[in-house]
Amino acid sequence: MRKVFMALLVLVTLTSLKPDRLTTIFVIGDSTAAKKDLSTGSPERGWAMALQEYFDSTYIRVDNHAVNGRSSKSFIDEGRWDKVLSLIRPGDYVIIQFGHNDEKAQPARHTDPGSTFDYNLARFVRETREKGGIPVIMNPVVRRNFATKTVKNDDDEALRNTTFADGAKVTEGDSLIDTHKLYAVAPRDVAMRMNAHFVDANRITHDLEQSLGVEGSKKLHMWYKPGEHPALPQGRQDNTHYNIYGAHVVAGLLSDALVKEIPVLGKYHIKK
Repeated sequence: MRKVFMALLVLVTLTSLKPDRLTTIFVIGDSTAAKKDLSTGSPERGWAMALQEYFDSTYIRVDNHAVNGRSSKSFIDEGRWDKVLSLIRPGDYVIIQFGHNDEKAQPARHTDPGSTFDYNLARFVRETREKGGIPVIMNPVVRRNFATKTVKNDDDEALRNTTFADGAKVTEGDSLIDTHKLYAVAPRDVAMRMNAHFVDANRITHDLEQSLGVEGSKKLHMWYKPGEHPALPQGRQDNTHYNIYGAHVVAGLLSDALVKEIPVLGKYHIKK
């Protein structure tokens, strides 16, 4: 009888220690954060793929809905936001990060800062709150752009179909050059107007890339010479997308900033 009592006591204790439910951190955004197809062996990763490693999975679940090539507009138009919205429960968080593709000229993706871009970001904030969720706006991470002259950027997604030899032949200087302009400013403005949490991912990644310099910053990205990686026999020069190492470094820095902005998450934060 005593053994049965002790077993029940242990069961009750373990049950009481188990959280009522997981808190979910949803991520919506573009290819810099997105889940990737790993079947080809490519080392490309979105930073949000590594975010779970910085939070205790007993209490926090990262649910990454960021998708390659999407802008705030196309994410809504394709019904992807509606899907995320249907999953949000009170107390969940939604990280909102767009900009890379909103600046593209294609009508299906283009938005304007101070206008349609801001409107979409505000919609994400408003509708997250209506579901009892907590919105967190991040501005876009930087591109690795040390070019001394402006480099035309038609489509980041096309970089996956290039080889090292296709890479732009540019002269690089010592200073990282901004490519996002007002698309990096608008998210902060929306966060201020709506009293929403904001993480300056643009500044964080700028400081990271600048500190590593012209050569060291390549180690964060899909920058491989021919023969350096078995999945990329002809190599690649991609200054936008992260490799495994880069995704983990950026996820770590953004998780640090996230818990600084929202201290309650610090209880579940894993420092590495």
